[in-house]
Parts: sequence; structure tokens; C-alpha cells
Amino acid sequence: MEAEEQMQQDGDTASPSPMNIATPNNMGDSAIPTGGPRILHDTDPIQVNLDIALDSAPEELRQGLGQIVQSHNVPYFHRPECGSGVPFIWQVGFERSADLPSGSYEARTVAGGGSQPRVLIRYYRAVDAFRALGQVLTAARTAELAADSSSDRALRAPDFVISEKAQFETLALMIDCSRNGVLSVQSVYAMLRNMALMGFNMLQLYTEDTYKVAGEPFFGYLRGGYTQDELRAIDDYAFSVGIEVVPCIQTLGHLGQILQWPRFAALRDTNEVILSRLPETYALLEKLIATVSAPLRSKRIHIGMDEAYGVGEGRFRSMFGAQEGTAIFVEHLARVHAICVKHGLRAMIWSDMLFCLAAKNNALYAYYDQSNNPADALSKVEGIPPDVDLVFWDYYHTLPEIYARKIQQHRDLGCESPWMAGGAWTWSRLWCYLPFSFESNRASLTAAKSPQGRVASFMLTIWGDEGNECDFFSALPVMLYAGNHAYTDRTEIDPIFMENTFSAICGGSLGDWVNASRIDDIPQDADHMDARPQLPSNMSKWLLWEDPMLSFMSPQYAILDLETHYTQIADRLLDCALSSTNSGRSAVPGRPNSVRYPLNRLLRMPGLLARVLSLKCHLRDKLIVPYRAGDRAALLQVVETRLRPLIEAQRELWLYHRSRWHRIYKPFGWETLELRYGGLAARLQTMYDRLVAYSLQQPGSTLRRSRAIGVAAGISRHPALLPQRSRNPSKSGDIGGGLLGVSALEGPDLLLGKSLAGSGGGGGGGGGVPPGPSMSTDEGSGLSVGAVPAWLPVTMSDADLAVMGKASSPPGELPAATVSLGWPVTVVATTAATTAAMVNVTDTSSALSAFGNAVLTTAANNQAEPMMTSFPQHNFHHHPSSASSNSHVTTINALGVRELGGEGDFWLQPAPLLPPELDPLVGAPSGVIGCLGEETDDIIDSIPELEEDLHCIYENSHTSLLLDYGRVTAPSRLG
Repeated sequence: MEAEEQMQQDGDTASPSPMNIATPNNMGDSAIPTGGPRILHDTDPIQVNLDIALDSAPEELRQGLGQIVQSHNVPYFHRPECGSGVPFIWQVGFERSADLPSGSYEARTVAGGGSQPRVLIRYYRAVDAFRALGQVLTAARTAELAADSSSDRALRAPDFVISEKAQFETLALMIDCSRNGVLSVQSVYAMLRNMALMGFNMLQLYTEDTYKVAGEPFFGYLRGGYTQDELRAIDDYAFSVGIEVVPCIQTLGHLGQILQWPRFAALRDTNEVILSRLPETYALLEKLIATVSAPLRSKRIHIGMDEAYGVGEGRFRSMFGAQEGTAIFVEHLARVHAICVKHGLRAMIWSDMLFCLAAKNNALYAYYDQSNNPADALSKVEGIPPDVDLVFWDYYHTLPEIYARKIQQHRDLGCESPWMAGGAWTWSRLWCYLPFSFESNRASLTAAKSPQGRVASFMLTIWGDEGNECDFFSALPVMLYAGNHAYTDRTEIDPIFMENTFSAICGGSLGDWVNASRIDDIPQDADHMDARPQLPSNMSKWLLWEDPMLSFMSPQYAILDLETHYTQIADRLLDCALSSTNSGRSAVPGRPNSVRYPLNRLLRMPGLLARVLSLKCHLRDKLIVPYRAGDRAALLQVVETRLRPLIEAQRELWLYHRSRWHRIYKPFGWETLELRYGGLAARLQTMYDRLVAYSLQQPGSTLRRSRAIGVAAGISRHPALLPQRSRNPSKSGDIGGGLLGVSALEGPDLLLGKSLAGSGGGGGGGGGVPPGPSMSTDEGSGLSVGAVPAWLPVTMSDADLAVMGKASSPPGELPAATVSLGWPVTVVATTAATTAAMVNVTDTSSALSAFGNAVLTTAANNQAEPMMTSFPQHNFHHHPSSASSNSHVTTINALGVRELGGEGDFWLQPAPLLPPELDPLVGAPSGVIGCLGEETDDIIDSIPELEEDLHCIYENSHTSLLLDYGRVTAPSRLG
């Protein structure tokens, strides 16, 4: 621990956690208020805007500032279209100062500007000016929070001095664009804006084969490869915000995507490694290097060469005989280096193969073995060219001295200025694992900044191994953490400072984003820090994809209560995603939180995943108990209350993931993930069908046509329409005032989103009901409740819309009715007496005779014994009633319509097929106004022009159809 102690700076407080640390010396006393405060009313928004005069900004910053002002994540920048309603405006100016050391800046409030405060940013490098702007944004957010938490809500004039100095000459971000997902150009722009405000000055897009090469059609083929124009546009955009774009390719290993084609069969050493020493190999590599560097300004290039396992062991051995691996590697490096020099490029490589070849061990442990120093092996060969930079990558350790010793070993190889590369844990998972990313990068950054490390360049990597399932934007907190570390000589970052900078620069709540990482949390020993590489759990990934019937991993977590764990995560994250606020928390009791977190909408992905896992975990265990006991009714109950919701939850996760993918990546590569979702969906459906067949003793082939889609009237359980936004159907708060109701009998004047007078339950009150909260559609997660969709223009005739009757409902109950829409109708009733009341006739059979496609089944007597009809089999099955029910109609299924953000983009929502005694709404105001005896997919398939816009998802509860039945598409529309 001596090395660790030496690396501590005076005044630091050491802590094993990067989120419990001392305040960095860059904000000073910036919160000191001066001047007369501006008092805000409780209804006023707490809002500070920065006004940047682009015309007077330095030329080198003008274009980049314009991009950030126009497209920043949070609306902090004042634009003419904003009007004069902004409570407080800070004028921000920039001045390039040659007397500042490189990597330094100063931002301070200055006199002038009239009634508006003025902030002047002095800088030396362009990237430091953008970093300073990010810190001024943070000061604005801090002022807002201070006003919001004060009793008088006084927004005071700023008075601060902020100064920082970069600890590295280069702070780089590398993004994997080869493991299935290639960021769209617009997504790269978004990354660049965030990078600039955080202080990054280099971007590397890792492209194995995902770039176009003239005369080589297999490069980028069906992989979304970048064109020369796209790379040039990215370089121009990056240059405008002070960032250098460096090509990052492979010239030895990781070339399997190219070597798989017969055209390159002659260049294979192994399936992944190109054949060295062959002249044709170097002709191809020169073409690649020249192509990828041509559209970029940079004169640096990353040529890869990592994990080239088996180099010299394939066709090379057959052609040139057995040779020592290090010698082959160094010879190949020298020839590729010569090509780079020819094109005026300085090369860098990953350093791991030098260590693995020296140890004659391809395992990761050989790279990190503290006793493995390849200097001896290299002394026997020509050596590494002196102008080749070695990049030491280590994403696994949490002790700085481990990194420090390895950095020194790189210097022993003759590389006086090695790079250090840390990782944001995005690979092999569906959401960046933030806690361990903070821990490992704290250690590597501490070592890199130490007097022993003296590293001039630090790189943060974002990898997408195993299909790139993860949203790369979930790594934004790690990027910010590295950026903040790179601008202080301390070893710790204040958590409040991190929270404020993340909300100001990125627009999210850091606490909520870290909470999303809990999808991969499992209980472990608190004292786990040691010298061994750490491998954080990716439990959510294997729990999602493991076979639901076999569930071979279930013994590993049998003793854990994962259901509660994931339910709690899902509730919170989906709350945050829908509201885009910090879980509704406020700094002042009784006052709504006025600070919004628009980027929290991205938490929908881990929220939906957590909901799927809450239903899938322990599923097999819950099914085994009644199965072994021979209790078919209990088995059916588990199937319908657990498995069926899981099917729909998995479908919604797939649909959102698909939408998010196409929002941020090029379309190529999604097919790999869709095959995984499709396999899981097929296995879940097979599991459902077989278990229902077994439970009901029915042939499995008749099951799918027996399920109906019903419409529940009078109670909405969609989170957007609930005051508490709860997703737990057991919460009593879900059933209450303010819920929208629908009746098919109200006529064509009822429009989507209006409350029904006399609909009972919570739907009373004839006034219009405002739509539910809206989510921004920037990331494909839009949610709004608005006008009747344009694809429902056909008004149904009386013949099409046959109303079976209407009963006079007692106070507090809904009018009960059933509507025939041209499809078979399934109705469940508890007694013959209530059936007669329901249709308002005494002769049930004659009342139904006009509706040949409707089947109404009642008990043979007035016993309160519910029965269930499955159309079209016309046979029913008795289920023992667990308790007396006073509800004369129960909802079998539910149908919902929601706009997802685009015109005509709606979904249909099925709910479980339940016998009455299992229906969660029994006892609540409920009614059946229509059931469609078709599978959801069958309905969608019958409307080819709408097939892409209709989506089936499940909200773990019933949802009202907020739609006027007088405007529903006629039955003939669906064939």
C-alpha cells in the first residue's frame, strides 16, 4: 500500500468508493450570492439560461458553440425563440488567452452586462473552453437547486471563479462500432457534444471492417460501414468542438468478419488472424490504412493488434515453419509501422500480445500477471519501433498500485509515454454497470496521474461484445467521471459535484442512473477489493436469455428474492422514465420538484428489463410445485398470472429495444438481437400453450383460437393515466378518482381522452381529462394521449355496432354492456340472474339470437359459481369459487390504444385470460364492453398497411380502451 499512499495528494481523504469523496478544488466558493435576489413564486419554473453571443465568439469556437446551443440535452441555452419568459439569464463570453498554461481555463463572473450577470471564460485550448462551458452549466444548475431548496425561492446573482487544469494531454473516448452496432452519424454528433462539455479532446471509432474501402465490397457489407463522406462529416463536427478523430482499426487479429469471405481465404492465418509475412497481406493493409485516414485531419492511427491469439500457429506454420510468437508479432508490427510512416501517421497499438506471447499464455491473467515482464523476450528480437505508442488496457482491477506497476513494465519495454485505457462496463450486458466502472476507473486514473505513472494520455473505452445489446449512452456517467478526474489532481470526485454536472451536462439524475445498474447486482462480500481481476456480474443478461422451461441457472439464485429486487427496480425506473423527473422528489417538503431530468427517459430500457426479470425469475420453481402436486387449477393460475404477463412484458421490452436501436445505431446488426428475442418469445409461447393444454386437459392445437381480446370499461391502469403512476396492480391507490372510463353506448361524440359522465367508478365527471404525462420522442420513447388516430376514420353503422343492451347501474357501478364488432364475443357471468340484468332482458337466449357470433354462458342455477367460455369450442370448464363475488361481469382481456410518438403509431394491449376468481379486478368497478375473439397477431396481420404501427405490449394490468366505439374501424376493414 506504499504506492497507494504516495499517490495521495495533500488534503485528500481516501475512500474505497468513488462516490464518497472530497470536493475537488475547482468550484471554490462559487455558491456565494451577491446582489439583489429575484424572488420566484411557487408556480414559477426555476430556470437559468445561458446567453451566448455567437457572432462575437472566437472563430474557432463559433460553429461548435452553435451546435451545442441548438442541440444540448437540457434547454439551458437562451435562443431568440425562447422569448422573454426566462426568469434569469447569464451572458457568457469567451476569450482565448495565450498566458494561460495549456490545458487550463478560468471562468468567472465579471462586471458589465447591464441587469444580466456576465460570465467570462478564458481558455488556451478549444477543448478547455467547452469544458469550462460545462462547468458554467453546472453552476447554473447549482443556482437553480439552491433557489428551489430555499424557503423564499430567491434566485441570486452569481459570483464565482472556476479554474481547472487538465492532468492529461489527451483524454480520449473509444467507441466500439464493430460488435454488431454501428453508431449513426447523428449519434456520434450527440456523443461529441457531451464529450466536449466534459473535456474530452479525442474520439476513436473502433472499426474492424465497418468502413467502406474502394474495390473491397466486403468491407462494411451488410454491417453498416461508414463511408468516406460520413467519416469526413464526423471529423468536421468533432473539429468544431475541439476534438480530434483518430482512426482505430485492426491489422492483425479481430479480422474474422473479413477473413470469413472466400475472397480473403489466402490471407488467413487462423479464422481471426491475418497471415503475416505475405506480400498480399501488406498490400491490403496499406489500402486499409490509406482509406481510413484519408477523410480525417489527424496524423495518428490506432492499428490494434490485440488478442491476436494463435498468431503463427495456423497457415503461417504450414508455410513458414514453427517460429517464436514474439518474433512474428514484432516483425509484423515493423512492416505495418513502415506503412504508417509512409503515410505520415504515428501508430499506436494495444499492448496485451507482447505480454501474452512472452508468457506463452493467451489467458487474460497472463497480461495482468505482475511477475510477467516481456522485456526479456523483446531483448532477443529487434524490438518495438520507438515511435509506436503502447496502450495498456485494464478494466478489471480496483487497486491503483496494480496499474502503476504495469505502467512501469511498459516503460521497461522502451515506451516512455504509454497510454492508459480504462473501460465503461457496457459489454456483455444491457445497461452500463456504473458502480464497478467508477471503481476500476478511479484506480486506473489515480495511477495514471500519480508521480510514478506520469501518463500523458488516458483513454476510456466503450465495448459492445456479444452483440452490442447495451445502449452506449448508458455510459455517459462514466464518461463524466473520467472527465472530472482528468481535470483535478485529486483522487476523489465529490458526489454532489458529480450529480450536478451530470444533470446539467447530460440531463439525467445520476442517482437514478446508478440505480439502473442494480439489474446486475447480486449479494457479495463487502470487502472484495484485492489484486485479482474483478468480473462484475451480468445477471440480467443470462437471466433474460436463459431457457424459461429448462431454467438451468435457477439453482444459482434459488435463495435470493429476485422477484422483489427486480420489482422495486422496475417500479422506480419506469416512474422516472415516464415523468422525466428525479422520482418526483423535491428539495422542499410539500413543493413539487421543478427540476426536470429529460434524459431519464432512457431509464425505460432497464425498467422494462427489470419488469421482465421480476416475472421470469423463480418462474420454473413456482410452476413445479402445483405440477408435482397434480393441482391443475393452481398451475393454470400461475400460468395466467405469471407466464402470460411475462410474454407481454417481454414483447414490450423487445419493441422498445428495437425502437431505441434504430434511434441510435444503423439498422444493420439488429437482426442478431431480434433472433434472440424471437427465440425467447417462441419458447415462452410454447411453454404457455403446453401448460394451458395440460391444465385444461385440452389439445394444444385448439388453444390459440380460444383466447379473446376484451375491452375493460371504467378503469384505466396505464401508468400515464394514474396519479401515482404505479405499476403494481395490488396497490389500492390505483383504483380511485381521476381514472378515465369508456362506454360503447355514449355515441360517436366521445373522443379519445375524455371522461365519461355517469361511467361510474373513478370515471365520473363529464369534463375533459388532460392527457397523461408526455415523454420526449427524441429517443423513440414517446408517450402521449391525444386525438383520435387518423387510421380509425370509418364510422360504424348500427348494423356493424350492435349493442346488446344496457342496464341501469347502481351508483358507483358501470353500465354493463357487450358490443359485437363482427368477431366472436366471450362473456363471463356469475349467475343467470345477473346475466339477465346485464343484457336488460329476461329471455337471455332470445336476446342473443340476433348475434350468432356471441356466446354467453351462465350457470345452470343461481349459484354463484363462475363459468368460463372459450370460443369457438362452445365448451366450458368449471372452476371452484374461492369466495363469493358481487361483480356480475369480469374482464377476461383488455385492449388499449396508445400513441407512441409518431403519427399512426399505436399498440394493442392484451391482458391475461383469467377465470373470474383469478381476475385482479373482481370487486372493483368493472365491465365488459367488447371482446374480440381473435389473436392480437391475427388482427395485426389482417391489416397489412398498419402491421408496422400496431404493437402488442403488456402493462401488468388492465387498461381501458380510450376510444369512441362509434369511430372504430368497421369489421370489414379487418376482413
